[in-house]
Amino acid sequence: MSDLQVIVLAIVQGLTEFLPISSSGHLVLVPTIFGWADQGMAFDVAMHFGSLTAVLIYFRGDIGMLLRGALQVTSFNLASVEARIALAIGLGTIPAAVVGLALGDWIGANLRSPTVIAGTLAGYAVIMLLVDRFGRKERDLRSISIRDALIIGVAQALALVPGTSRSGVTISAGLALGFSRTEAARFSFLLAVPVILLATAYELTILATSEVEVAWGQLAFGAVVSAIVAYLSIEFFMRFVNRVGLLPFALYRIVLAGIVLYAFA
Repeated sequence: MSDLQVIVLAIVQGLTEFLPISSSGHLVLVPTIFGWADQGMAFDVAMHFGSLTAVLIYFRGDIGMLLRGALQVTSFNLASVEARIALAIGLGTIPAAVVGLALGDWIGANLRSPTVIAGTLAGYAVIMLLVDRFGRKERDLRSISIRDALIIGVAQALALVPGTSRSGVTISAGLALGFSRTEAARFSFLLAVPVILLATAYELTILATSEVEVAWGQLAFGAVVSAIVAYLSIEFFMRFVNRVGLLPFALYRIVLAGIVLYAFA
């Protein structure tokens, strides 16, 4: 990979990982537009590490709360809000982990086409518009239940299909369950931590057992760029979504779906 390719893809990853517009879809489309070869497993590891760093720094207070809650869960003390949220994060991670292990390779081999990406971009845009318009937006995370966690977790598993957007589908699920925009986004981003951590560990394991030559310096630079852009992206979204909602992102997805169909289908 050239340095320009690393910078462009790191910026794209950082911008789209936490905005509800599909990072996987963009990372398939951008190389196609420029005629670049697939960026490979090593690049995915670096970008996931950058995204994980960004969310850990931005939500450092919440991460501390989750760690305290996890300790309480291990002691079977579920009385506190911290423990309930930590349990919800753990349960919400299970569906994506199971589906990823069972079908991840098949999805990567069969569902990365422009037609699939256009369909998921547009289809989930409609869902985003509906739940943002009609969701009650009354609840906060103190009221989260096991049922809520599993529903949002199943929604997160759907994001393994390119074009879906992990943040978009989990925020939509949260809104459909009556959570406020800010709280739905907060839970979505916290739910990303174990998923990104598991994905990074899995990819690192594969990379460590392969004989692929890795340009570590180049990838470290890409991870730093991705982390900085992802942090700014999270900060922007958390401020923006409460005031404006999901409409601009849904419209962007619909326009992008049309461009994909016109250019690539």
